[in-house]
Amino acid sequence: MDNNYSNIVKYAKLRYAILIMTLITLMGITGFMIVEDMNFIDALYLSVITISTVGYGAPEVDTVPGKLFTIVLIITSWGAFTYSISVITAHFVEGGLGNFLYRYKHKNILKKMKNHTIIVGFGRNGKSASEELLLHKKDFIILEKDHNIIMENLDSKVNFLEGDATEDSFLIEAGIEKAKALLLTLPLDADNLFITITARYLNPKIQIITRATNDSAERKLIIAGADEVVMPEYIGGSHMAAMVSSVDVVHFLDKISVSGSADTNLVEIVCSDLPANLINQSIFELGIRANTGANIVGFKTPDGEFVTNPTPDTKIIPNSKLFVLGNPEQIRSMKSILHLKN
Repeated sequence: MDNNYSNIVKYAKLRYAILIMTLITLMGITGFMIVEDMNFIDALYLSVITISTVGYGAPEVDTVPGKLFTIVLIITSWGAFTYSISVITAHFVEGGLGNFLYRYKHKNILKKMKNHTIIVGFGRNGKSASEELLLHKKDFIILEKDHNIIMENLDSKVNFLEGDATEDSFLIEAGIEKAKALLLTLPLDADNLFITITARYLNPKIQIITRATNDSAERKLIIAGADEVVMPEYIGGSHMAAMVSSVDVVHFLDKISVSGSADTNLVEIVCSDLPANLINQSIFELGIRANTGANIVGFKTPDGEFVTNPTPDTKIIPNSKLFVLGNPEQIRSMKSILHLKN
């Protein structure tokens, strides 16, 4: 929180310094145009060399009012100019200006984002989630309040927004109202619970997936509006226990990727994305196994029921999903015959 406050103060000082220089320059331009009847360019030139004390010879001011105005401008601007230059220089030397430009750039990126994912926290879980989303080529933003973590990862391919997700303003700045999903990876259940309540209020339709540390927190998060709750410690323990009795099964499942980065991939096909002529056909009529070698291993009905190894006569209907297993080449061929984008 201290780092975040410190950076807000730094950015405020920079904006204040730029504003001071702009106002003094405008005052000089306006004064010279009125008192000396100069055109805009001459007034701008004279204002800049007067404020900066560069001089370049005696100013071309012929009237007494003009000379008096020049004296007032020099006295007024000297301290303000010195302060502004020192603030801007300090930001440049300390990297603050670069941070300011980085924040400005990513604000513009955020304005264009929609149906994106917001990841709150860039710890181990947040980093793993971002890597998966990168593999899937999904748009996402990471909301992280630790300034040092952001600085350490500026060279990565991810977009950061520095701020505390427990504050509504930062969720709104991250585009919560037009986002598709929110991943909460913070270590404290109380923080995840508070953000879940806020996010559900700001966007009733957003998918919220959050981390929890125990069963009690899981129940509270579901009540608060979370769609899915993940307990990393529970998953890790179950995984380790399964390796005792079925180690090869676990190793086989670990080899299956949902991102297309392994020899065996499991992909989800949303039937509504298929061409109209394929809707209401049977799995057999699609010819996926016969033409590509890939296997349809699962089917989700519009009612949310999962069917393992669906029969060949299962109909492809709107709002249903297929789960297809195959190697990368088989998956590419399957998407090609179904006219789906890779």
